[in-house]
Amino acid sequence: MRRVPAVALAVLLAVTLSGCKVMQRISDGAYRNAVTDGVVDELKAKGIELRDRPACESPGRETDSVVRVTCTAETTTGEPVAVNGIALAADTDRPRESYVVTVDGREVLRKDCLGLGCDRRGT
Repeated sequence: MRRVPAVALAVLLAVTLSGCKVMQRISDGAYRNAVTDGVVDELKAKGIELRDRPACESPGRETDSVVRVTCTAETTTGEPVAVNGIALAADTDRPRESYVVTVDGREVLRKDCLGLGCDRRGT
């Protein structure tokens, strides 16, 4: 099964369900889940296995167009993993994403999309 880029699902939910705080929390949750899946896939492709799925949080939104996410995890060898992501223009059909993943303080990934479908995504 092909995974949808992280923000595509969140944007679809946010646009469809905008204006309601409960629905905003659901779309934020969908975004965090998509980022979690993308991080697992990206690190696995680099030969980095995680002990558990990353735990992700979305700090309070600055605006509807800016969504941030931070995640933490641990490799199977005990190294800490940190993920910092942001989606700008998240309330449009062309959000701009940026993700940085570090393992034990070393940057191992910097991309504008996470997950298996990213390489096929048009820019």
